[in-house]
Amino acid sequence: MTSRVRHCARLGIVALGICCIVAGIYLFRNWIDMFTRMRGKEMALSPTSRSYEGWKVSPLPLNFDVYIFNWTNPEYFYIGSGQKPRFEQLGPYRFREKPDKVDIKWHNQNYSVSFRKKSFFYFDEEGSNGSLSDVITSVNTIAHAGARHASESFFGNIMLNGVNSAYSQRISITTTAEEFLFKGFEHPFISIGNVLSPSMVPFKRVGYQYPRNGSAEFDGDINMFTGADDIAKMGQIHTWNNMTHTGAFEGACGQVMGSMGEFFPPNLKPKDTVYMYMPKMCRAVPLDYTETVTVHGVTAYKFSGTDHALDNGTVYPETKCFCEEGDCQPIGVINIRKCAQNSSVFMSYPHFYKADPSYLEAIEGLSPDQSKHEFFMTLEPNAGVPMDVGGGFQANYLMEPIPGISLFRNVPRVMLPMMWCEERVRVTEDIAADIALVPLIVLLGQIVTGILLAGGLICTCWYPTRQVTQLCHGDPKAKAMALRPLAAFGGVGASALNSSAANAGGATAAAATAPGTLLRTTHERIGVRLLDYRRDSGLHEEQNSTENSPRERLITEPDSPDVIVR
Repeated sequence: MTSRVRHCARLGIVALGICCIVAGIYLFRNWIDMFTRMRGKEMALSPTSRSYEGWKVSPLPLNFDVYIFNWTNPEYFYIGSGQKPRFEQLGPYRFREKPDKVDIKWHNQNYSVSFRKKSFFYFDEEGSNGSLSDVITSVNTIAHAGARHASESFFGNIMLNGVNSAYSQRISITTTAEEFLFKGFEHPFISIGNVLSPSMVPFKRVGYQYPRNGSAEFDGDINMFTGADDIAKMGQIHTWNNMTHTGAFEGACGQVMGSMGEFFPPNLKPKDTVYMYMPKMCRAVPLDYTETVTVHGVTAYKFSGTDHALDNGTVYPETKCFCEEGDCQPIGVINIRKCAQNSSVFMSYPHFYKADPSYLEAIEGLSPDQSKHEFFMTLEPNAGVPMDVGGGFQANYLMEPIPGISLFRNVPRVMLPMMWCEERVRVTEDIAADIALVPLIVLLGQIVTGILLAGGLICTCWYPTRQVTQLCHGDPKAKAMALRPLAAFGGVGASALNSSAANAGGATAAAATAPGTLLRTTHERIGVRLLDYRRDSGLHEEQNSTENSPRERLITEPDSPDVIVR
């Protein structure tokens, strides 16, 4: 191989190394985005996509658990009684949920889809702790809400006091668990409202989950992005009931945003906050990163409801808009009055978990526990897919005195718990194995990136390293020639070298002309060992040497300028 060919080959290897480094840097900066785009083309929601069937009908069994607070001493609920309202939690009343998406319409102009959620609930007696025939006493929210409206006029007060007396209304109401939940129960105020003001009372029965069972209207009309143009938007809600702002809260607090629970943005980081839209709360609930966990061997981020979700300006100034008309409750509850037919309903975590201590101090029977009452969403961070979901929210009613209404004139102002519900869903091992492919592909891309960078550095540095190695182990004459320019280092000029050589005498002159002699200066304290190399064996006896060893000779003359005598 000629020297020209070898030179071209060396340049080719160096060029290959540079290309590998450039490719490695590009992949390091863009691999995750590239993979996300490729995954988005396959996973974006459409009638033919892989994610469609699982989105339309959940492949996982869904358990819907409801807990009801039974009020045990309503007869002592008046100012000066000396007793706090006492509650006992009943349940869970477990229902198997069969959800479906109906009225599906695709909007290609903005890459979105409209739909309604329709769910059927079947009571699971074996999984429940109680029966639907259990008798339960709770706050009479209908009578109190009617009293608030009637108190705005003198004649309204007179009429409502007569109606309360005629229908034997009390501050509490007692009925069965089945009626409190999906079946609903009749109330005289509802019947009167249907006659006097049908627009304000659009329902005929009352129940915590009425008329949710089998209804496609309960959660309203939802429009969300499919992710066809941007996978990061997949599953993010665009409008609710054709509105981008609910009007229930001012400013950003009423903005329609967040996920409906099936899809979340990909490539999540611990610093991120994810949002889940709650139609019955007319708002998006923020979930903050709390810890990294493992679900069926897959690493996932746990995003939980923190103080941020139920603050109203106490800790986070941007949540000040959750105060209704300046009426700010202590932290831990959110007023959803405008989202609940103008009733004094407030949402909190179960058992007032993470709420101001004043709520628990005013009542008896509740005991918050993080393991039972935390609302969380565990997501695989690369794909943004839920792995484990748990927790829920509690509905409370703010009971307060109403002047002019005899039934509620002497009641204390207390936040009374009514019920809470939760859905706990955890992916199966088979589904987790499919989800695990996403972080695996991300890892493989990072490995390829590392190989490219390492290979590129090796190829780029190979030839220069080889030259240096040859210089270190090569011919001393070549080393001397390579190092000769260093003679000028430190300000030692050619004239100084000539002057030193002239003053050194004959021995120094001889040494200067010997093969392999290194540059010397009188300014350094150096002991020099001269080696003479033989072509066949590496060393040979230098001519005119008087040393005993045929292999090497040391310059030891005291008079030599190259030897320092101490």
